[in-house]
Amino acid sequence: MVVVLLLLVSGGLIGVGWYYSGQLLEPARARPGYPETVTGVGDGTVSLAESRVSVLPGTWGLVWPDGAARVGGITGRSGGVVTRELVGSPPAVGAKVRMETAVWTGDPKAALGLEYRDVVVRTELGDAPAWLVPGTSSTWVVAVHGRGGSRTEALRVVPALHGAGLPVLAVTYRNDAGAPRSPDGLFHLGDTEWRDVEAAVRYAREHGARDVVLYGWSMGGAIVGQFLGRSADADEVVAVVLDAPVTSWTRTLELQSRNRGVPTQLVPVAELVSDWRADLEFERFDLVDHPPAHKPRTLLFHGGADGTVPVSASRDLAAASHRLGWPMRYVEVPAADHTAAWNVDPAAYERIVTEFVGSLNEPS
Repeated sequence: MVVVLLLLVSGGLIGVGWYYSGQLLEPARARPGYPETVTGVGDGTVSLAESRVSVLPGTWGLVWPDGAARVGGITGRSGGVVTRELVGSPPAVGAKVRMETAVWTGDPKAALGLEYRDVVVRTELGDAPAWLVPGTSSTWVVAVHGRGGSRTEALRVVPALHGAGLPVLAVTYRNDAGAPRSPDGLFHLGDTEWRDVEAAVRYAREHGARDVVLYGWSMGGAIVGQFLGRSADADEVVAVVLDAPVTSWTRTLELQSRNRGVPTQLVPVAELVSDWRADLEFERFDLVDHPPAHKPRTLLFHGGADGTVPVSASRDLAAASHRLGWPMRYVEVPAADHTAAWNVDPAAYERIVTEFVGSLNEPS
């Protein structure tokens, strides 16, 4: 009987671990749905059922299966309904929609009026599409989006970077739409994706870049961290911008477990199964305990209201940066949710980014 109970318990734990590893590793599960509901539309406004997301401050993208627009500040809130400013054609009343930090859809020309080229980065798995927005500087920015996101994530900061003269290469990586599939079809959380960023850095260097700045959001930050620690081309990177980066997958999984009401004691089980499925070493991703050998000047943003990646991890990295020999400026935006520091205050965010990239020729 004891043996049977142990088998049942262990089998149950493995099942739980498999489920949560699937949430983490399987690309199809990373694609967001449409959890918000439109309750009304007005002249330049849209009303949504009140939720944790629909009341967030700032400017956001609003998308639905056959359309997209932008929402701005809240103009009214009562009776479980939130009314916000709307830019663009409204969705239908009753439509299911999603608010997302990427406020523009389409390419840089359609979204921002900026000239660009569709280019191809040749990775070890095959050709990965990218956008190249040209500039006058020999310092290029390679922009790396987060898990389940796309190149459109970078469009928020392209105007500021373009205004500073920096070419921007907004990349895709394995398992993105249009990019090669990984051999096992799974995300590797940065453990292999960094090689695609390495290919992008080499593309930049081969096409005129003297120096490279890496810009990573969320899991894109984890990819950047692995590139800095493992790539032979890491020395080509003169600076890094990280926005709500995953600097510890363990702490990120613990936060998400608490959000779901799942005991954090199950996180090691999910990590064990994920390691078995994708050959991951979770300790490797902790940038405080395992910092990269190359530590360029870094600008680190994080939202104080981030419910996806713990702000405490970025705080700890910033606090340890002097000890680690890592020149770093930390900017925390109190009201911002995950990767929403720009959305809460675009002008302040862009000013800080512009000052940072403008200082790269100064001694650190």
